[in-house]
Amino acid sequence: MLDVAEITTTAPSFYAILPFTPIVGVLIFDGKWGPQLHIITILVLCMLIAAILEFVRGFNTQKVFSGLEVAYRGMADAFANVVMLLVAAGVFAQGLSTIGFIQSLISIATSFGSASIILMMVLVILTMLAAMTTGSGNAPFYAFVEMIPKLAHSSGINPAYLVIPMLQASNLGRTISPVSGVVVAVAGMAKISPFEVVKRTSVPVLVGLLVVIIATEVMVPGSSSAVVGG
Repeated sequence: MLDVAEITTTAPSFYAILPFTPIVGVLIFDGKWGPQLHIITILVLCMLIAAILEFVRGFNTQKVFSGLEVAYRGMADAFANVVMLLVAAGVFAQGLSTIGFIQSLISIATSFGSASIILMMVLVILTMLAAMTTGSGNAPFYAFVEMIPKLAHSSGINPAYLVIPMLQASNLGRTISPVSGVVVAVAGMAKISPFEVVKRTSVPVLVGLLVVIIATEVMVPGSSSAVVGG
Protein backbone atom coordinates (compact mmCIF):
# COMPACT_ATOMS: atom_id res chain seq x y z
CA MET A 1 0.00 0.00 0.00
CA LEU A 2 1.26 3.48 -0.89
CA ASP A 3 2.41 5.45 2.12
CA VAL A 4 1.26 9.06 2.41
CA ALA A 5 4.88 10.16 2.89
CA GLU A 6 5.76 8.69 -0.52
CA ILE A 7 3.30 10.94 -2.38
CA THR A 8 5.06 13.86 -4.06
CA THR A 9 3.50 16.86 -5.78
CA THR A 10 4.72 20.02 -7.46
CA ALA A 11 1.50 21.96 -6.90
CA PRO A 12 1.65 25.06 -4.65
CA SER A 13 0.28 24.72 -1.13
CA PHE A 14 -2.53 27.21 -1.73
CA TYR A 15 -4.05 24.79 -4.28
CA ALA A 16 -5.46 22.96 -1.24
CA ILE A 17 -7.99 25.81 -0.92
CA LEU A 18 -9.44 25.26 -4.41
CA PRO A 19 -11.69 22.27 -3.53
CA PHE A 20 -13.45 24.49 -0.97
CA THR A 21 -14.19 27.34 -3.40
CA PRO A 22 -17.63 25.94 -4.39
CA ILE A 23 -18.69 26.02 -0.72
CA VAL A 24 -17.46 29.59 -0.39
CA GLY A 25 -19.24 30.47 -3.61
CA VAL A 26 -22.54 29.08 -2.36
CA LEU A 27 -22.23 31.17 0.81
CA ILE A 28 -21.32 34.37 -1.07
CA PHE A 29 -23.68 34.15 -4.05
CA ASP A 30 -26.82 33.29 -2.08
CA GLY A 31 -28.69 36.51 -2.87
CA LYS A 32 -27.94 38.11 0.52
CA TRP A 33 -24.26 39.07 0.30
CA GLY A 34 -24.07 39.11 -3.49
CA PRO A 35 -25.97 38.18 -6.64
CA GLN A 36 -27.76 34.84 -6.49
CA LEU A 37 -26.14 32.23 -8.72
CA HIS A 38 -27.12 28.65 -9.45
CA ILE A 39 -24.85 25.94 -8.05
CA ILE A 40 -23.87 24.86 -11.59
CA THR A 41 -22.77 28.41 -12.42
CA ILE A 42 -20.70 28.51 -9.23
CA LEU A 43 -19.02 25.19 -10.09
CA VAL A 44 -18.16 26.38 -13.60
CA LEU A 45 -16.68 29.61 -12.19
CA CYS A 46 -14.61 27.65 -9.66
CA MET A 47 -13.26 25.37 -12.40
CA LEU A 48 -12.44 28.45 -14.48
CA ILE A 49 -10.54 29.99 -11.55
CA ALA A 50 -8.56 26.77 -11.08
CA ALA A 51 -7.76 26.62 -14.81
CA ILE A 52 -6.61 30.27 -14.87
CA LEU A 53 -4.36 29.74 -11.83
CA GLU A 54 -2.81 26.66 -13.42
CA PHE A 55 -2.24 28.56 -16.68
CA VAL A 56 -0.63 31.54 -14.88
CA ARG A 57 1.63 29.14 -12.97
CA GLY A 58 3.10 27.43 -16.03
CA PHE A 59 1.73 29.14 -19.16
CA ASN A 60 1.14 25.66 -20.58
CA THR A 61 -2.24 25.54 -22.31
CA GLN A 62 -1.97 21.85 -23.18
CA LYS A 63 -1.36 20.91 -19.55
CA VAL A 64 -4.34 23.01 -18.42
CA PHE A 65 -6.71 21.33 -20.87
CA SER A 66 -5.34 17.89 -19.97
CA GLY A 67 -6.15 18.62 -16.33
CA LEU A 68 -9.65 19.76 -17.25
CA GLU A 69 -10.16 16.56 -19.22
CA VAL A 70 -9.34 14.53 -16.11
CA ALA A 71 -11.84 16.61 -14.13
CA TYR A 72 -14.55 16.08 -16.76
CA ARG A 73 -13.89 12.33 -16.78
CA GLY A 74 -14.17 12.22 -12.99
CA MET A 75 -17.46 14.12 -13.11
CA ALA A 76 -18.80 11.68 -15.71
CA ASP A 77 -17.86 8.68 -13.57
CA ALA A 78 -19.50 10.23 -10.50
CA PHE A 79 -22.71 11.07 -12.38
CA ALA A 80 -22.82 7.58 -13.91
CA ASN A 81 -22.58 6.00 -10.47
CA VAL A 82 -25.42 8.18 -9.15
CA VAL A 83 -27.66 7.40 -12.12
CA MET A 84 -26.98 3.68 -11.79
CA LEU A 85 -27.80 3.84 -8.08
CA LEU A 86 -31.10 5.60 -8.76
CA VAL A 87 -32.10 3.20 -11.55
CA ALA A 88 -31.16 0.14 -9.50
CA ALA A 89 -33.03 1.54 -6.49
CA GLY A 90 -36.17 2.06 -8.57
CA VAL A 91 -36.04 -1.50 -9.92
CA PHE A 92 -35.40 -2.88 -6.43
CA ALA A 93 -38.30 -0.93 -4.92
CA GLN A 94 -40.65 -2.02 -7.71
CA GLY A 95 -39.60 -5.62 -7.11
CA LEU A 96 -40.33 -5.33 -3.39
CA SER A 97 -43.74 -3.86 -4.18
CA THR A 98 -44.52 -6.60 -6.70
CA ILE A 99 -43.78 -9.46 -4.30
CA GLY A 100 -45.91 -7.81 -1.61
CA PHE A 101 -43.08 -6.77 0.71
CA ILE A 102 -44.47 -3.28 1.30
CA GLN A 103 -47.94 -4.57 2.11
CA SER A 104 -46.42 -7.12 4.49
CA LEU A 105 -44.57 -4.32 6.29
CA ILE A 106 -47.80 -2.36 6.66
CA SER A 107 -49.66 -5.41 7.96
CA ILE A 108 -46.94 -6.21 10.50
CA ALA A 109 -46.75 -2.62 11.70
CA THR A 110 -50.50 -2.11 12.01
CA SER A 111 -50.87 -5.35 13.95
CA PHE A 112 -49.07 -3.59 16.82
CA GLY A 113 -50.43 -0.67 18.78
CA SER A 114 -48.18 2.01 17.26
CA ALA A 115 -47.64 1.48 13.56
CA SER A 116 -45.24 4.38 13.07
CA ILE A 117 -42.56 3.38 15.58
CA ILE A 118 -42.63 -0.28 14.48
CA LEU A 119 -42.32 0.64 10.81
CA MET A 120 -39.52 3.07 11.56
CA MET A 121 -37.58 0.47 13.55
CA VAL A 122 -38.02 -2.20 10.86
CA LEU A 123 -36.80 0.14 8.12
CA VAL A 124 -33.87 1.36 10.22
CA ILE A 125 -32.76 -2.22 10.91
CA LEU A 126 -33.12 -3.25 7.26
CA THR A 127 -31.20 -0.20 6.04
CA MET A 128 -28.41 -0.63 8.57
CA LEU A 129 -28.01 -4.35 7.84
CA ALA A 130 -27.86 -3.59 4.12
CA ALA A 131 -25.21 -0.91 4.72
CA MET A 132 -23.16 -3.31 6.85
CA THR A 133 -23.40 -6.00 4.17
CA THR A 134 -22.60 -3.84 1.15
CA GLY A 135 -20.21 -1.36 2.77
CA SER A 136 -22.03 1.51 1.06
CA GLY A 137 -23.76 4.42 2.76
CA ASN A 138 -25.78 5.47 -0.29
CA ALA A 139 -26.97 2.32 -2.05
CA PRO A 140 -29.05 0.90 0.86
CA PHE A 141 -30.76 4.23 1.48
CA TYR A 142 -31.60 4.77 -2.20
CA ALA A 143 -32.86 1.18 -2.42
CA PHE A 144 -35.36 1.48 0.44
CA VAL A 145 -36.30 5.17 0.21
CA GLU A 146 -38.07 4.55 -3.11
CA MET A 147 -40.88 2.72 -1.30
CA ILE A 148 -41.35 5.31 1.47
CA PRO A 149 -43.97 7.53 -0.26
CA LYS A 150 -46.31 4.59 -0.91
CA LEU A 151 -45.61 3.08 2.49
CA ALA A 152 -46.20 6.35 4.34
CA HIS A 153 -49.37 7.16 2.38
CA SER A 154 -50.87 3.70 2.96
CA SER A 155 -50.22 3.74 6.70
CA GLY A 156 -50.84 7.47 7.35
CA ILE A 157 -47.30 8.11 8.58
CA ASN A 158 -45.21 11.25 8.07
CA PRO A 159 -42.58 10.35 5.40
CA ALA A 160 -39.89 12.41 7.17
CA TYR A 161 -40.44 10.31 10.29
CA LEU A 162 -39.30 7.24 8.34
CA VAL A 163 -36.68 8.78 6.05
CA ILE A 164 -34.57 10.70 8.59
CA PRO A 165 -33.52 7.71 10.74
CA MET A 166 -33.08 5.57 7.60
CA LEU A 167 -30.60 8.07 6.17
CA GLN A 168 -28.59 8.16 9.38
CA ALA A 169 -28.74 4.36 9.76
CA SER A 170 -27.36 3.96 6.25
CA ASN A 171 -24.39 6.24 6.95
CA LEU A 172 -23.75 4.77 10.38
CA GLY A 173 -23.99 1.20 9.09
CA ARG A 174 -21.18 1.83 6.63
CA THR A 175 -18.77 2.59 9.46
CA ILE A 176 -19.30 -0.85 11.03
CA SER A 177 -18.97 -2.77 7.78
CA PRO A 178 -15.74 -4.78 7.42
CA VAL A 179 -16.01 -4.45 3.62
CA SER A 180 -16.47 -0.67 3.64
CA GLY A 181 -13.79 1.19 1.73
CA VAL A 182 -13.00 3.56 4.58
CA VAL A 183 -12.76 0.71 7.12
CA VAL A 184 -10.48 -1.31 4.84
CA ALA A 185 -8.31 1.76 4.19
CA VAL A 186 -7.95 2.60 7.89
CA ALA A 187 -7.24 -1.04 8.74
CA GLY A 188 -4.59 -1.17 6.02
CA MET A 189 -2.85 1.97 7.26
CA ALA A 190 -2.93 0.70 10.85
CA LYS A 191 -1.91 -2.82 9.70
CA ILE A 192 -4.76 -4.48 11.61
CA SER A 193 -7.82 -6.53 10.67
CA PRO A 194 -10.93 -4.62 9.53
CA PHE A 195 -12.85 -6.49 12.23
CA GLU A 196 -10.64 -4.84 14.86
CA VAL A 197 -11.70 -1.45 13.50
CA VAL A 198 -15.36 -2.48 13.43
CA LYS A 199 -15.20 -3.64 17.06
CA ARG A 200 -14.09 -0.18 18.11
CA THR A 201 -16.56 1.74 15.96
CA SER A 202 -19.60 -0.40 16.80
CA VAL A 203 -20.24 1.07 20.26
CA PRO A 204 -20.33 4.79 19.27
CA VAL A 205 -22.30 3.88 16.13
CA LEU A 206 -24.98 2.02 18.09
CA VAL A 207 -25.18 4.88 20.61
CA GLY A 208 -25.49 7.36 17.73
CA LEU A 209 -28.26 5.29 16.14
CA LEU A 210 -30.14 5.19 19.44
CA VAL A 211 -29.84 8.97 19.75
CA VAL A 212 -31.15 9.41 16.19
CA ILE A 213 -34.17 7.20 16.88
CA ILE A 214 -35.00 8.98 20.14
CA ALA A 215 -34.55 12.43 18.57
CA THR A 216 -36.78 11.46 15.63
CA GLU A 217 -39.47 10.15 17.97
CA VAL A 218 -39.36 13.34 20.04
CA MET A 219 -38.90 16.00 17.35
CA VAL A 220 -40.57 14.62 14.20
CA PRO A 221 -44.35 14.02 14.11
CA GLY A 222 -45.13 10.37 13.39
CA SER A 223 -48.57 10.95 11.92
CA SER A 224 -49.08 12.64 8.56
CA SER A 225 -52.28 14.21 9.91
CA ALA A 226 -50.24 15.94 12.63
CA VAL A 227 -48.03 17.50 9.95
CA VAL A 228 -51.02 18.72 7.94
CA GLY A 229 -52.72 20.02 11.07
CA GLY A 230 -49.55 21.84 12.15
